[in-house]
Amino acid sequence: MISTFFFFLVLNLGFISSQSTNTTVSCPLDFTILSRLSEAFRSSKDPVSQCKLILQGIRLVQSDYLHHSNSFFVSTAFTESCWQSLQSVFNEYPNNFNIQSTCGFQTQFITQGCHNITTRGQYESKNSQSTLNSVMKACKKSLQDRNSCAECSLATSGLRPSDSHEVLPSDVIGWKVYYESDCVGYRWMYAAAFGNSYGPTDRHTSDCLLALTFDMPKSRKKHRKTMIFVFLAFGFLVLVMAFVGILWMWRYKLNMYKRQNKVFNSSPSDLEMIGGDTRLIKFSFSEVQKATSNFSVLNMIGRGKYGNVFKGVLPDGTEVAVKRFKNCSVAGDASFVHEVEVIASVLHVNLVALRGYCIAITKFEGCQRIIVCDLMKNGSLHDHLFGSAEKKLSWPIRQKIALGTARGLAYLHYGAQPAIIHRDIKGCNILLDDDFEPKVADFGLAKFAPEGVSHMSTRVAGTMGYVAPEYSLYGKLTERSDVYSFGVVLLELLSGKKALLRDGDDQHTLVADWAWSLVKTGRALDIVEVGIPELGPPEVIEKYVLLAVLCCHPQLYARPTMDQVVKILDSNFPVPVIPDRSIPVTSAFDDIQKFTMTNYKSQTHI
Repeated sequence: MISTFFFFLVLNLGFISSQSTNTTVSCPLDFTILSRLSEAFRSSKDPVSQCKLILQGIRLVQSDYLHHSNSFFVSTAFTESCWQSLQSVFNEYPNNFNIQSTCGFQTQFITQGCHNITTRGQYESKNSQSTLNSVMKACKKSLQDRNSCAECSLATSGLRPSDSHEVLPSDVIGWKVYYESDCVGYRWMYAAAFGNSYGPTDRHTSDCLLALTFDMPKSRKKHRKTMIFVFLAFGFLVLVMAFVGILWMWRYKLNMYKRQNKVFNSSPSDLEMIGGDTRLIKFSFSEVQKATSNFSVLNMIGRGKYGNVFKGVLPDGTEVAVKRFKNCSVAGDASFVHEVEVIASVLHVNLVALRGYCIAITKFEGCQRIIVCDLMKNGSLHDHLFGSAEKKLSWPIRQKIALGTARGLAYLHYGAQPAIIHRDIKGCNILLDDDFEPKVADFGLAKFAPEGVSHMSTRVAGTMGYVAPEYSLYGKLTERSDVYSFGVVLLELLSGKKALLRDGDDQHTLVADWAWSLVKTGRALDIVEVGIPELGPPEVIEKYVLLAVLCCHPQLYARPTMDQVVKILDSNFPVPVIPDRSIPVTSAFDDIQKFTMTNYKSQTHI
């Protein structure tokens, strides 16, 4: 009997021992937060974008843990369990999205800190109390509106990350580059955890400080009703569009039959209403042909994506610029109507004024879409900076061009109703009249900004080197996207260098990055082109340089508005302090690596 008792006792002890051995340590990080990831992850087919969202999500979870425990990272004993918890969130996605095989991440960085900073106290010891207090004051309230977000972002950018000048090997893998650069990410995790009273999981806080948007929680019943309503509305819209399409095709064929072998003409004295404007002259196609010598190559003064520009002379001797659109398809017609509406709706001394337009269908050349503007005899700013101009622009003329361009953009942003975002500010689109007064031109890519909307998400358009980072990376378009482009043009005007500088071996550097590297080492005046006639006082020139660099700041809310730019250029108002150009957690891997290597080179030079 006793021997039987000991036999079962040994069995039970063995069973308990085996259970304790197989027990997995539970991860203290709450990865269930990521179950509300926005549709941006589900709809994205780009692995780089998906992996970037995962990294941003991890920083949000770590910020939430910091908020509750005062620690940036958990113990390394939780490495495997935390990684499994993270992976389990994405197992429900299509094809069981595997983070390690797709992104090449290692498990260690979930539980590894940066340069022995693991607690709140250690991080706060590296920052002054005044800086910490400014973050608490600026970020305490809700970050729902853009002004509050801007104030908090500027205050947070003043926090010091852990100092690091370590050089990374060129063949280092992505997660290590991210890990080494994540010392800068501490500031955003810290501000989200302690600066904002709503905590990092608040959707406005995560959107402002961590650039991570979450889906709004909805009940299944409400979601089902919404889907049914959308489906019915979509079906009704398809039926209406089909009916309209059939009606349009019938009328189009009827009109084509009536106008066969004829040209659609009208007298230049006729007025046509486009965009609510009755002051535009509708020219006949024959008049435009005669004015441009039948669109002679000798009269061509510009080429563009949607059409070419010709010099023309009207019967009264007035010289005009004639833009003839290419490929008059549905897309081409939409671009034509859009540009006519935009130009006709704005009147300002620093914006190109529209004189008239022409719509025609010819037997041999087909559909014609043409706009007629006043001719700018001094060409474009690009021609004078990088063309075959015999002499350089003087400093007073450069000041005049900078101020006039700023006034034109300020009118588009704050004088026009609704506001207009140009999206393609560059030297080629800044024309100069007889007195070198600048005129902003080419509104083919312009966007109307609805009132009360802080930003728009849209397909990226524009010219490489002039496009703002938040717009090129995320499609986030605001008036300050134009401010970035203006800053690049102002740097070209000051330095005589193009937006993209060739480093050799087909490598390019942004003129904004080049200028920043000189400003931060106290060599702002080295940016100015040598040999500018009638050069002004050094303090005025330095003011222009600092303003251009501030306009080109990669952080959206660090840039001034165009109204503020005009005030600085047109008065003794000083240039605000330029925040440090740090790389936030939302940066792409290539940008992080480039930033790391650039910092190292600059430190070595110093």
